[in-house]
Amino acid sequence: MKSGLTFLVAAKRCEIAELQQLALTSALVNVTGRLVHGLQRERGLSNLFLGSQGIRFGEVRNHQIAECRQIEAELRACFDELDTESARLGNGARLFSRIAYVLHGLDALDGLRARVQALEWTPQQATEAYVRLIAGLLAVVFEAADSASDPEISRLLVALFNFMQGKEFAGQERAAGSALFAAGRAVAEEQQRLLHLIESQERCLEVFAEFSSPHVVELWNSTQASAMLAELERLRRVLCTAPHGSPLNAQMSQAWFDCCSRRMDRMKAVEDRLALDLLQACEQKIAAANAELDSFHALHTVPATEADVLSFFRAPGSQGAAAFGTNTQGYGLHLERSILELVQEQARRLQTMSEELDTVRASLNERKLIERAKGLLMAHRHLSEEEAHKTMRQMAMNQNRRLIEVAEAVLAMADVLPERPR
Repeated sequence: MKSGLTFLVAAKRCEIAELQQLALTSALVNVTGRLVHGLQRERGLSNLFLGSQGIRFGEVRNHQIAECRQIEAELRACFDELDTESARLGNGARLFSRIAYVLHGLDALDGLRARVQALEWTPQQATEAYVRLIAGLLAVVFEAADSASDPEISRLLVALFNFMQGKEFAGQERAAGSALFAAGRAVAEEQQRLLHLIESQERCLEVFAEFSSPHVVELWNSTQASAMLAELERLRRVLCTAPHGSPLNAQMSQAWFDCCSRRMDRMKAVEDRLALDLLQACEQKIAAANAELDSFHALHTVPATEADVLSFFRAPGSQGAAAFGTNTQGYGLHLERSILELVQEQARRLQTMSEELDTVRASLNERKLIERAKGLLMAHRHLSEEEAHKTMRQMAMNQNRRLIEVAEAVLAMADVLPERPR
């Protein structure tokens, strides 16, 4: 007959398996972040190339493409390591769907590059194409954050996801500004988009600061050199305050790109620190869980006494508990502790983890609400996903509201919208 200890050991093995899966996912997130950074730079250079009508930036763009291809090969190798056969991964359906979408985009990437090289697409078309692929890669990171069962690791993933999303908005700002400067003319719609991207960055960085560890926040603050930010703000004012249709100095495109790139490179250093902390947390938790499992195995050699059995009826920490030989000195595995104590401690720990996870995942629910609102617009207005997102983004800009606020307003109208024609 299986004992309580048998199932306690089984529970610990499941916990270790989940942590090992999180470690593998964290490694995947690390490589994904590197590819996103490379594609962000490639996007900006492509806009400079297109804005200059192919006259400038061709060589440096080709070099960046070669670098991105190397990282892409690493990411595909990480995908190959994922267990797609056992169906044991808790969020496997969502994660694998995201990966399938990303692989489709990566397969089409060379076609995008060829169209840019042939000057067949506008900077806006190229930007939207890169944004779609990068959004797919960030969705993989989001699924990792949404699936984490350990609150500490979940917090790290939420901080990392929001920082990466903020960095992506910074990359879109770099690309949009590069296209404006390179084309040499102010466009009101693109200027409004720049303002929206700047605001979106700040929101993501606020969430990052809320969930990240103090030393990483301090690292981020230390990278914000006043001279660099002053130059960025100066160039932003040039771009965003010029009257619609007025000329812009095309020679400033290089200065804009370099200034934004310095900021994004510093953001990448912070992102790398977050990714390293994530991997180290996984390794430490796996080591601790294995040590606990070894202690559980050692308990097999200690026969249960009558006091161990009767301790079931005593509340932990009560006066009677001491009489029954119950150790109440806090958490820490000791051979003299009863199996019941271990079970009770595990239950309390899981309850605490659940409460902490509810707090952490609240920030992830915003993205889910936005996706639901997009789906509603797609269904009732017969829009594509891209069109639905652009519609919501335009509503947010026109109303000077956050995207999540627009999403909540759209969902609030769900009950009064007419049924979709069959």
